[in-house]
Amino acid sequence: MRASELRAEILRSVERYYDAAFPERGFQPGETPVPCAGRTFDSDELVCLVDSALDFWLTSGRYAARFEHAFARFTGVRHAMLCNSGSSANLLAVAALTSPKLGERRLQPGDEVITAAAAFPTTVFPLVQYGLVPVFVDAELGTYNANPDRIAEAITPRTRAIMLAHTLGNPFDLDRVLELAHQHDLWLIEDNCDALGSAWRGRRTGSFGHLATASFYPAHHITMGEGGCVLAGSPLLKSIVESFRDWGRDCWCKPGCDNTCGQRFAGQMGELPVGYDHKYTYAHAGYNLKLTDMQAAIGVAQLSKLPGFIETRKYNWRRLRDALAGLDEFLILPHASAHADPSWFGFAVTLREDAPFERRDLIDFLESRRIATRLLFAGNLTRQPALQGVNYRIAGELSATDVIMRRTFWVGVYPGLTEPMIDYVADSIRAFVHQADRVPAMVH
Repeated sequence: MRASELRAEILRSVERYYDAAFPERGFQPGETPVPCAGRTFDSDELVCLVDSALDFWLTSGRYAARFEHAFARFTGVRHAMLCNSGSSANLLAVAALTSPKLGERRLQPGDEVITAAAAFPTTVFPLVQYGLVPVFVDAELGTYNANPDRIAEAITPRTRAIMLAHTLGNPFDLDRVLELAHQHDLWLIEDNCDALGSAWRGRRTGSFGHLATASFYPAHHITMGEGGCVLAGSPLLKSIVESFRDWGRDCWCKPGCDNTCGQRFAGQMGELPVGYDHKYTYAHAGYNLKLTDMQAAIGVAQLSKLPGFIETRKYNWRRLRDALAGLDEFLILPHASAHADPSWFGFAVTLREDAPFERRDLIDFLESRRIATRLLFAGNLTRQPALQGVNYRIAGELSATDVIMRRTFWVGVYPGLTEPMIDYVADSIRAFVHQADRVPAMVH
């Protein structure tokens, strides 16, 4: 058989393998796990993965190019640059803004960057790694995003950028943040890792900042296993991000390509000899943060399903919200920011201060029923061990952030959860609250 015929037969076998290896399983309350997040896939992902593997092109290739083009178009930006994780995407976004190619606008050690104290750590750690000063602001309960009034109060002559995530898929106040960024000539980085498909006034998040980031870890809206992406509207920022991602080199040739510019041996940079090979000319102190084409192949299959995933997340969130509406006396339930259409990552719950039970009691009860829970990431980042001894500033109080640290958790709404699972989560929370309302709070 010819190679093309063998490939077709292999891919048909992969489809049959999926049916045998991943059969549908029913839901048994109390026995079947109800995860917070997870991969949702079918035979399409396996076929694309094996098709890429048969090419044996082990770095970025045809699937990566296809994904970058489609992902940029979906988000509404000019450029998408794949990398190996969402955390690496955040690192690349911050690194790019330190480039000498940006002239006087480059970020330099000691510059302040406003960010949220209630956050995932790798939104903030790249700032620390580049000698920048994180300026932490408080959150709002209910939306769990940075309070825009606190952002405005935090700005000083040393402020050079704002870097914020859309918490659990709920867009932060882009009207206010963009106004502040424009008024004070600040860079804006959107951490869109938890908000793929969310919108603000009808426009996709990830398209507002000078740079934005995405994650394709299995917990996220689509997955490549590992993987991330940086989004940019500026060709200059695109080239800088790619340079930091690809060893810091100045050359922009794709893997396997040479002399795309036609000037490979004609230029001169730094103190190098005239005509030094452009492929080995380095403009930045970079990394190797590329991903493989096999990962991108999975992403291509996932991306075609993204609209359906988004609608399912919205449906699951709304079903849970409606089912818990009668518990407002004890719980602060989440709500969308004004003008936002969230593609929800999770469903956050905060215990009211006078609730007759503790967060740990409710979490233990849910976990005993095989319902997974998560805290809202790092809680208050300034209280984490990793921030001890780090140069940062707190703007105002972090009172709401401390409430999040002590009394907030979230449960899943991802597309792998069925209606019976969502109803089981809601029934379990209601059962616990109604029982706890009749007995004294447990003390640990």
